[in-house]
Parts: sequence; C-alpha cells; structure tokens
Amino acid sequence: MFQTSEIQKLDASYFNIILTGDYDVTIQSKNTGHYWHLHNTEYPAEESCIIFHKHKASHPYHRHGKSRNLRQAIRSIKGHDVFQMNGRKYI
Repeated sequence: MFQTSEIQKLDASYFNIILTGDYDVTIQSKNTGHYWHLHNTEYPAEESCIIFHKHKASHPYHRHGKSRNLRQAIRSIKGHDVFQMNGRKYI
C-alpha cells in the first residue's frame, strides 16, 4: 500500500496527478506527455511496485518495469523522460 506521505511528495510541477489511491497512482509527465500507472502489489518482496507506461491517452498501457517503492518508481520515470527528451542515441 502506498503511504499518504509518499503520495503527498509527488511533484505537481513535474506531473499532472490524475489518480491516487491506496494501491494505485496514475500520473502524466508534463515534459513528455507520457502516462504512468503505478500499482502497489503489497507482495512482501523487493520489487512490490509495478510500473505501467503509455505514450498517449488512447494507447493501452504496457509494463515498463518494477521498483521497490513509489520514490524509486518516480526516479525511474524521470530518467525515462531525460532519455526521451535527449533523443535515442544510435550506434
């Protein structure tokens, strides 16, 4: 379950906060416009937060990864934004 204190730390200047709940958080990055759905499985394991991602509202979500907690998921999302905004590097 996400703690209220974790949810309150979501940066509203960075994200459009669409939905928050005990087990689910849906946000949109203001930088890329991408949507993110974070689901807390509450499974007692190292990675209990599943990160889902989509590029547009009309697209379906796909699984992006896992994290230990909401803070780590947000860090992963911001890293993805940097990657997207800097363009993919082809070798």
